[in-house]
Amino acid sequence: MKTEPATQPPPTPSVPCRFLRTKRMYIPALAEGALDLEQNANDQSFYWCNKTLSALGADDNQVHPCLCQPGRSCHEA
Repeated sequence: MKTEPATQPPPTPSVPCRFLRTKRMYIPALAEGALDLEQNANDQSFYWCNKTLSALGADDNQVHPCLCQPGRSCHEA
């Protein structure tokens, strides 16, 4: 009998870093909730760090609302 591995629920998200940006933040109709984590799982939006002005944060790791959370070395609330 084969058993499925137990899956962990995703961690409870909190407020992403204040330097996280996406184009949706600058479109009035889409600005509210632009960094919400409940968006489509296939989200292909481009995010950047406003501190480094690139897709990598100050810690040289990729930026995304799920990744730019408290506990990350460069995170600022």
